Amino acid sequence: MTDQLSSSAEETAPQVGIGWRHPHYSELLERRPPLGFLEVHSENFFAAGGAALAVLEQARTHYPLSLHGVGLSLGAVAGVDGWHLDQLERLVQRMEPLRVSDHASFARGRFNGATVHAADLLPIPFNQQALDVLCANVQRVQDRLKRRFMVENLSSYLSWKSLPEELPLSEPGFLSALAKRTGCALLVDVNNIYVNALNAQIAGAAGDPLQHCLNWLDAIAPADVGEIHLAGHCHVNDVHGDIVIDDHGSRVCGPVWRIYQHAVARFGAVPALIEWDTDVPALDVLLDEAARARALSPSAAEVTA
Repeated sequence: MTDQLSSSAEETAPQVGIGWRHPHYSELLERRPPLGFLEVHSENFFAAGGAALAVLEQARTHYPLSLHGVGLSLGAVAGVDGWHLDQLERLVQRMEPLRVSDHASFARGRFNGATVHAADLLPIPFNQQALDVLCANVQRVQDRLKRRFMVENLSSYLSWKSLPEELPLSEPGFLSALAKRTGCALLVDVNNIYVNALNAQIAGAAGDPLQHCLNWLDAIAPADVGEIHLAGHCHVNDVHGDIVIDDHGSRVCGPVWRIYQHAVARFGAVPALIEWDTDVPALDVLLDEAARARALSPSAAEVTA
């Protein structure tokens, strides 16, 4: 299996990129600001041709690419959709990205005798059965793409109740077991960790959310981490309830920057991404966030065990 992540370990400074969205297609290609890479949503470029794919072809002549998916449904008992995997393989072969990723979630399942897709990132239980399913699906993807794949931790808004006979795993323990069994890399979204910790606090969990996030990171082996995501979130308190949502619609907040500092102190010069998907601001705002991430990152020599 070709390891597409090895180049980042050889650098003395981290790659920092931005999520490249439609409002910035033209401006970024005109200005070509210094960035480590661009990340796009894989599914937006599944068409065999057209304007979107042509723009991505232009971008890859100036920047390395990272393909980030939202629809593989890696945790589905129904398995990975063959058509979806076909399109992803074709896109990977055409664009030759640095990294390819999706989420530790499910969306596909059987309903009334048919396979349906929820078009959402639904959480999976952290138990042995779910781990077996996830490992099998991730291994299928890696075997097909012939490369190391990355799996991202999820921001989740519901949780599974364990059966009395089950011994549930912690989320970092679950993901570490996935990496060990399949050889995949982990895409650590530090904002997702914080959002989950805040929602747990709202639900009555004891302890400091920030410290929970730092402990989460300490439970992950540095060698397993292939990329870090940074994003903004919002707190909604209305007639429907009180919840924190990972909306990717604002600047990275202070506590998440603190968690990121801890992550890079532990993991070293891991590629980092600024995600912004709603209320997309001017390109300079994303570049400013990327510059801050770069300034907070250590050199590869400073990685700690």
